[in-house]
Amino acid sequence: MTGTRPRFVLTICAGSFLLFLVQPMIARMALPRLGGAPAVWNSAMLVFQALLLAGYAYAHWLSRFPARRQALIHLGLFLLSAIFLPIGLVAGAPPADVNPALWVPWLLGMSIGPLFFIVAAQAPLLQRWFTATGAGDPYPLYAASNLGSFVGLLAYPLLVEPLLSLKLQSIGWSLGYGLLFFLVYLSARCLPAEDALLERDIAAAGPPPDWPTMLHWMALAAVPSGLMLATSLYLTTDIVAMPLLWVLPLGLYLLSFSIGFSTRRGPVNMLTLLAPLVLLIGACTAFPSGVRFPIVISVGILSVLFVVAIVLHGLLYDRRPSPAYLTRFYLIMSFGGMLGGLFCALLAPLIFNWTFEYPILLAAAALLLPQRAALLKGGAQLWADPGRRVWAAGAMLVMGLVLSLLGAGLLTPEPPSDLVKAACFVLIIAMALLAIGQRIAFAGLALYLMLCLGGWEKLAQAVTPGMLTRSYFGVYGVTNKGVDQRILFHGTTLHGMQNLRPGHERDPTSYYAPKSGVGLLLRHAGDMFGASARVGVVGLGAGTLACYKQAGQAWRFYEIDPDMVAIARNPQDFSFLSRCQPNADVALGDARMVLAGEPANGADILVIDAFSSDSIPMHLLTREAMAIYGRRLAPDGVLMIHISNRYLDLRPVIAAAARNGGWQARLRDYRPDERDKALLFTGSVWVALSRDRARIAQLERLSGAGLWTELPARPGFSPWTDDHASILPILKFKL
Repeated sequence: MTGTRPRFVLTICAGSFLLFLVQPMIARMALPRLGGAPAVWNSAMLVFQALLLAGYAYAHWLSRFPARRQALIHLGLFLLSAIFLPIGLVAGAPPADVNPALWVPWLLGMSIGPLFFIVAAQAPLLQRWFTATGAGDPYPLYAASNLGSFVGLLAYPLLVEPLLSLKLQSIGWSLGYGLLFFLVYLSARCLPAEDALLERDIAAAGPPPDWPTMLHWMALAAVPSGLMLATSLYLTTDIVAMPLLWVLPLGLYLLSFSIGFSTRRGPVNMLTLLAPLVLLIGACTAFPSGVRFPIVISVGILSVLFVVAIVLHGLLYDRRPSPAYLTRFYLIMSFGGMLGGLFCALLAPLIFNWTFEYPILLAAAALLLPQRAALLKGGAQLWADPGRRVWAAGAMLVMGLVLSLLGAGLLTPEPPSDLVKAACFVLIIAMALLAIGQRIAFAGLALYLMLCLGGWEKLAQAVTPGMLTRSYFGVYGVTNKGVDQRILFHGTTLHGMQNLRPGHERDPTSYYAPKSGVGLLLRHAGDMFGASARVGVVGLGAGTLACYKQAGQAWRFYEIDPDMVAIARNPQDFSFLSRCQPNADVALGDARMVLAGEPANGADILVIDAFSSDSIPMHLLTREAMAIYGRRLAPDGVLMIHISNRYLDLRPVIAAAARNGGWQARLRDYRPDERDKALLFTGSVWVALSRDRARIAQLERLSGAGLWTELPARPGFSPWTDDHASILPILKFKL
């Protein structure tokens, strides 16, 4: 039938576009209600993966019926699911004692489950229908499916979120669902009355795929899926915590399907030849020790993901079965992708205290690379004889292990010289190049290369009690810098610092220096609010601010991560709390949700310190969040917000919120001189807000002349709300 392929391509693209548009949309809708805990979003991600797998299983089940009956059933369920439109969250708030791991799946499942389930079935089901029309090979249509997903993924943060409120987003998606129903109906009209073609394909297909084949499909799908998630976490934890960076790994992952499943095999074949070299480059950056060129390294790491995903997905395409087993193929693929996600999202945080899943998946990718000829002539001669192949591979693996240990300084009493390190590195690289084409030997040498270049050191840190801590909120490290400093870091972000010189252990440091915005306020809290001032602090960190407490004051901290509380309370890590507030009152949970449930007028000072990391919890800066802070504060109370950030200029956000909520605002941009830097003070930007003009004037007077300035506003910038907010207008690019 004329126009069959374009019709199916358009329908599949539209379905995938809607599928990847709804995921960030529903997550954005749920943010104010569920809070910003990463554990919540891990649960949400698993819901999406489970619904995708269910949709593929439904398509596989439906394929047993004649094609036109499939269309009738699917279109009927399509209409039935429309009763859940317009898309949005069901009413209700989580009970106080419910486990989020149970509540989040229930909420999202009830809100979008039927709609997501039906749309998720589009890609495999319509490929099955396309086979029934006899219009050609259905598998390249999967490339179109992932192209639609890629466009949907980019469209949300770049176009939909900045331009549309959540209400308009919901209406727009619902209209798109109606358009998709019409496109599916048009595709169904192409189906023949008889399934003679499918029956002939089944007869010619032979026996169904065996278990080894299906397990291979599963592995080829699981490793790129896991590597995509591991790359996202690895980049934002250890390289550069840039907002929206998560879009790039997921986008490249989706794009790799479009290339890997394309009928043009030239790019896949070329990248298959280059993949071992690219993996060796990736192995060199798997365990960073300091990052001097974060953008360049990020591009390299993303390139490794892209090449590996294209090659493994291309191998999946090459190993595809007859169209008679198409839906089974996609069901196994979906299950493999979910396994990769489960490993990185749930299992790895439980068993590792650093992002070790990234180098593990690089080694797994090396094992799965397609078989190819040796790269070097010497390698071809070495591996030609089967008997020699075994002992040569064994000898290389033993030598690689010894060289990695020697290069890391584990075989000598003194640290190795730079010359020894370089020699070990070069020899491992040389053996890895010789081993190209021999999967086990090559994967082992790639692993030894990673261990030689920082891997053994990271493993030593991992087994040292208290040095590395990992939770669903990130990977934290506690280490000494010289003999008089102890620092708390999260990847490339400093979260706290303590002066270890005798007599200076209580001194506020880093962003919380006495002349910083928060330091000026807390030093004068008694003068402003009396001896019984009530202070709330959102974000515990190392507990540095605790030492500003004065006798008679009532303090309360709000912290989302129990592991951070454990670090702050452990005097072997940091002693701010044990020295200054040994019985500190700490409320665990998302600060906005906790504050919303507390009595009004219960604080004189409220410090919001959730923005020193470069990825911010957006729901803590909306108009509704500011109203919660205002309700909690006394009428003349002071709200202090920390907005230091390498990639976001939060001043317009706070200025717009202040104007909208009737707050008086002042900015303190503290830049320490050399003397202050010697005291471990670092630069910081704070904003003080109060609905009482006299209180702000009092803070300025007590601080000293010229320290506070007007908070600049950006003309036309609207305040963030729970219904509409975007970080694109406040991004600042910085290498």
